[in-house]
Amino acid sequence: MTQATLETTINMEAMGQRARQASYMLATLTTAQKNTALLAIADALEANTDHILAQNQLDIDAAVANGVDPIWIRDRMDLKKRMAGIIEDVRKVAQLPDPVGRVYSEAELPSGIHAHKQRVPFGVLGVIYESRPNVTIDISTLALKTGNAVILRGGSDVLNSNLELVRVLQEALAANGIPSDAVQYIASTNRDYVRQMLRLDKHIDMIIPRGGSGLHTFCRENSTIPVITGGIGVCHLYVDETANLDASLPVIHNAKTQRPAVCNALDTVLVHKSVAAEFLPRVVDYLGKDGVVFKAEPQALALLNDDRVEAAGEREFDTEWTALILGLKVVGSLDEAIEHIREHSTQHSDGILTEDDAHATRFLNEVDSAAVFVNASTRFNDGGALGLGAEVAVSTQKMHARGPMALEELTTYKWIVKGDYTSRP
Repeated sequence: MTQATLETTINMEAMGQRARQASYMLATLTTAQKNTALLAIADALEANTDHILAQNQLDIDAAVANGVDPIWIRDRMDLKKRMAGIIEDVRKVAQLPDPVGRVYSEAELPSGIHAHKQRVPFGVLGVIYESRPNVTIDISTLALKTGNAVILRGGSDVLNSNLELVRVLQEALAANGIPSDAVQYIASTNRDYVRQMLRLDKHIDMIIPRGGSGLHTFCRENSTIPVITGGIGVCHLYVDETANLDASLPVIHNAKTQRPAVCNALDTVLVHKSVAAEFLPRVVDYLGKDGVVFKAEPQALALLNDDRVEAAGEREFDTEWTALILGLKVVGSLDEAIEHIREHSTQHSDGILTEDDAHATRFLNEVDSAAVFVNASTRFNDGGALGLGAEVAVSTQKMHARGPMALEELTTYKWIVKGDYTSRP
């Protein structure tokens, strides 16, 4: 096994041109053709699993040597326990309804014309992401199903994994008569290629960054292409005074510990003052046994005498922890909980645990996040968990797409207007 060899020079303009040409062909594929190719990709991933995992191990070994947090490696890099699920997800995408060509908003108008909207591919997607080599497969297969070409740029920490995955994808596409340029990868760690990619507005129709706030800011400030932002989650659960405290503990545990490094993992628990003295020590005991440590504001800290709890810093309630760390805060009312979320949330995933329907309704109406939950874990803000199949990202913006971006969100529409040699009156 050897480390990946990088291209010394990449012609981004040529890459964009090839992607655009591939997109024209992809837009003409039938659903059956796309599904056949998807199933072939799943078979190819299965046949090449050993090679993929060998390259993935190179990335993991390098991360371990560099002192990367084991939780980050487990949640964001390691494919060993995920390959079977990734392959199964590709087959599920083949089973999902194809949005391309769907007709809606039909009307026969007094002028004599017939008009409707019709779902069509965007064309070319540019996706920039950090870690998570599974994203390479998720994005490529969703792009194929929706007739989009894609240019990918993953993180340097999983370069070996991504190059092997892209090789398998491209070979499977070519074997099924689809241009391998439908999926291209920027095989360089040089950030200047990202900057060039963000300027390819002649060839790329939409940029999707998946990573930290620095990546999102960089894309927004440097792109001449529309950018879909999201994937940064400072996520909250508010424990109302009426909440079933016994039932709330497993929900909080799931939201924090199941996969602590992902964007829908819980970052802060807000607890009503009337139940805080009873509930906060239980939270610390329940989650602390699994290695969670806590950052508490003064009221919460005063209720806890535990070496796993420390005072929260000034801006720590604005932190997406991506680790086994949980913020704790006592609030005096539903209004105060909502105000805290408005100030500190990234509008990703926020929820309330309550037995009061009126409080639940107020929370749903007044918390403006991509997904809002009542008596459920924030971990459900995910394309698979919401029945959409795989996703390319979770959007926290409000234009075009919000929440998990799956097949529908990777299409746009055009108007189809038919007449009988009809002139406008």
